[in-house]
Amino acid sequence: MILLHSAFADATCEREDFMSKKTQGGYHEPVLMHEVLEALQPAPGKVFVDGTLGGGGHTEALLKAGARVVGIDQDTDALKFATERLAAYGEQFRPVQANYSEIVDVLKKLGLDKIDGALLDLGVSSHQLDTPERGFSFQHDGPLDMRMNPDGAVTSAALVNTASEEQLTRIFREYGEEPAARRIASRLTRDRMVVPFTRTLQLADAIAEIVPRKGRAHPATRVFQALRIAVNRELEVLKNGLAAFTACLAPNARLGVITFHSLEDRIVKTYFKERAVEWLDRPEWPAPRKNPDYLFRLINRRAQIAGEVEQETNPRSRSAKFRAVERLPYGHI
Repeated sequence: MILLHSAFADATCEREDFMSKKTQGGYHEPVLMHEVLEALQPAPGKVFVDGTLGGGGHTEALLKAGARVVGIDQDTDALKFATERLAAYGEQFRPVQANYSEIVDVLKKLGLDKIDGALLDLGVSSHQLDTPERGFSFQHDGPLDMRMNPDGAVTSAALVNTASEEQLTRIFREYGEEPAARRIASRLTRDRMVVPFTRTLQLADAIAEIVPRKGRAHPATRVFQALRIAVNRELEVLKNGLAAFTACLAPNARLGVITFHSLEDRIVKTYFKERAVEWLDRPEWPAPRKNPDYLFRLINRRAQIAGEVEQETNPRSRSAKFRAVERLPYGHI
């Protein structure tokens, strides 16, 4: 997600305002399905991990190709839905409630060591946005929650009502790329002294009074995104998860990641690129040196995006970017 402010707002706005009509029980239609299958190459005998199971769309495609799949999700609603949907696959599919960054422990408990491929489809699901009591959306009134794991300790209400003005400014600026971060944080910290923020529309309306609406995106778009990222520690989890999944990849195994905004995509792009360079060279060195982190071959040198047809039929795909790598054989250096 290397396009910054405008792309960030558009991506979130599309998920809020233009959800695909083709959903399974409220879960979004999987994006970039052709690209994912082409990159990951599922086949009978292979073991895959879908680290963000959601409604199970990508997992079902992997299962249909004959692969065994461990489906991980921290959202109990998603896990229940996908488990029922994929029940016909029996032991070929193993659902697990966990955060995808816990992949090493998950595989250990299942008696697995290495896997042949993995997928992460990041971001919030249509179901989460469309369920008011989850508190993800400013389109519906609900409690300020935003926890992807309903048992998580911190809610968005807790952040808004207890974080300092400086902390909120940093969250809105770094995670939401919000130009009016300080102004919003200052106003919210004053308003909460009179009436604490407990509802999504209450917060959205307060932000709309501070920041005039310009264009299609709601003024609260960036703040809601930032709070969700902070509540779920999404960027920290992504960094830890990439390292954990890398440790679990068998030789020639493949890892694919779908992102929906610039912050996530920058992390994935940098992580893959730094480990796909065999030689490092610096001006102060007499000669190039082997990269000790050389682990990957880039399957696609540039992020793949959805084609015109998919973008037209599935609006969520408009902001999606897909990157994939192949684990090099051990002892390649």
